[in-house]
Order: sequence, then C-alpha cells, then structure tokens
Amino acid sequence: MTTTRTKIEQMSAEVVDSNPYSRLMALKRMGIVENYEDIRKYTVAIVGVGGVGSVTAEMLTRCGIGKLILFDYDKVELANMNRLFFQPDQCGLSKVEAARITLQNINPDVVIEVHNFNITLVDNFDVFLNRIKEGSLTNGPVDLVLSCVDNFEARMTINMACNQLSQTWFESGVSENAVSGHIQLIIPGESACFACAPPLIVASSIDEKTLKKDGVCAASLPTTMGVVAGFLVQNTLKKLLKFGEVSWYLGYSALTDFFPKMKLKPNPTCDDSYCIQRQREFNAKPKEDISAPEQAKVKEVVHEDNEWGISLVDESVDTEESRTHVQLTEGVTLAYSLPAATSIVEDVPSGEVDESEQSLEDLARQLKSM
Repeated sequence: MTTTRTKIEQMSAEVVDSNPYSRLMALKRMGIVENYEDIRKYTVAIVGVGGVGSVTAEMLTRCGIGKLILFDYDKVELANMNRLFFQPDQCGLSKVEAARITLQNINPDVVIEVHNFNITLVDNFDVFLNRIKEGSLTNGPVDLVLSCVDNFEARMTINMACNQLSQTWFESGVSENAVSGHIQLIIPGESACFACAPPLIVASSIDEKTLKKDGVCAASLPTTMGVVAGFLVQNTLKKLLKFGEVSWYLGYSALTDFFPKMKLKPNPTCDDSYCIQRQREFNAKPKEDISAPEQAKVKEVVHEDNEWGISLVDESVDTEESRTHVQLTEGVTLAYSLPAATSIVEDVPSGEVDESEQSLEDLARQLKSM
C-alpha cells in the first residue's frame, strides 16, 4: 500500500516519526551543515538513469533535493534486475518514466522532470543544452550536472555542453568488469575537462572509444555501482551545501579496496575550444575569487543532549593526505609514465612516513590495473 502525504515546501526540524526530514535536519543541529534546508533550492540534472544514475536519483530524492532533471532513452529490462532501484513490473517502461513514478512515491516534495531521448543526437542536444541553461526552479542554470552514462560519446557530449555553458559537473563511471569506478569533479577552466583527460585514459593508457563493442555485455555489480553512487551523492551534497571536503577525483578498486585521489589540471592544448576559453577566463580571475572545493571548512560536530550522556570522540590522527596533482601535456595516454615523481606529489609533512618507498610506483601500477 502506497502512503501519500501533503507536499511541503519547507523542511521541518521537528523530531517526530511523521517528519521525513528530521534525521536530515539533525545535520544542522549537530553543526555539520549550516543550513540543510537550502537543499530545497537546488536543481540537479542526471544524465543516465542506469545502475549508478538511478541510485543517485533515489538518494538525492530522499535527501530532499528541490528538483531533478533526468535524461535517458533506454527501457527497463529484466537484465537490469541485478542492479538496485528498478522493479520487474517496470519492464517495458522508459527508465526515466519508471524513475519518475518511483521517486515521486518516495518524496512528492521533489520536482521531477524527465526527458526520454538520446542527448548525443543534434536535435536533442539543443534541448539538453536549454534545460541545463534554464531548467532550475528559478528558470536559470541548474546547480550541478551529474554524468552517469556508460559510453564515451555521451560523456563527450556532456563535456561539450558544460564547457560551453561554464557549468560545473561531476563525471562518474564503473568499469566494464564491474570491479572499479570513479567520480570526477569538473569545473570548466579550473580543472581538466573530460576531453583533457578521460579518467580511463589517465588510469590505464587505453582509449575508451575502442572498448565499447556492439553485442558485448558488460558485467555489473550492484555493490560497485552503489559505492560509486554513494560517493557521487556525498560529494554533490558537500558541494551544494558547502561542508566537508569535495574530492576532485576519487577512484575505487573493489579488488584491493584502493581509493586513489588526485586533481587533474586542464590541458592548455585541449581540443575543446570552449575549454580553452574557460581556462583563459579562470586564469584572468583575481586569486581571491578562486575557491578550491577541497578547502571547504570542516565544522566541529556538536552532539545533541541525550539521556545516556553519550557523545562521539574522534580519536583519529589528523594528518594531511598526500594528493597527486598532474600537469597534463600532449601524450595524455602516458600521464602516469612520469619521469620525476616529485613533480606531481605535494611534499609530505616532516615527521610523516609514506607507506612505502615505492608508493608512487604502486599507485601507477594499481591505476593501470583498474
């Protein structure tokens, strides 16, 4: 039996069983997020409503996002049932329509807009561009675009649109063997765009365009897709609500539980003319106007009073994590065949010891094996 409730525009912090937002608003009471209710103002576009995109849409819906715009052209099939979200009785429906029905049942407060078409086609691209530019709750640009597609052409299309509109977006993906994945924050001009350095090319020196073959079935695991979707939504919330540390690039290898992090700088010879234009604009900005996402302030957790007097204590050692910063040049497929390790890794604070003397070599080997 489906339970309906009255649509509300404001989030209540009242701690009662009938309030679907009480646990979310606790983040505000505990000092994690300054104004969690701001989530109702934001619009997120999700391209690709498959194994990662559908779970991403569900998480954002449960978090109370203001509006979702979904793009996909596939239909639900029984072959999708090894993943999360879709149900067998939805087979035959378009993925966006099935998602709209499910998401509105979960949270009727969220505005759901769906487009059942292929964004890579010329006529559809113009509509896609328009909805990114004017699809928000205030008829302005969306706040974030999330790429959850599974092919090179669609990623390049999203990249072209976001570079043209100077639109911040997250790229995400899961490997064809289902045991690795990644998310990547792309801010046109400030970080590498997808044309500058597709993650698969960076990680394995393989051209992704050669991997997709008609009639060849890729593997998929709901576990890997769920992990990637969780990373994607977590970083989306941090970016929108300005808390914690937003990852520029976060990889995941399920076989070794390896999580590489890095920032890719834009390629000054990128083939995308809009990327070059955005780079010029970014480089012309005064330094004080530039705010890197990983510099977001982490607030101290404030614990609510409770009858047991229980509070959480962080006993972890506060150490600065070493990050890899890659300056891309021509020959991006050899991005990790670097002549000098010290040129890409920030200095390790004195007193800290790396896990091994050959950690950078291990990093390169593990990335190439993902």
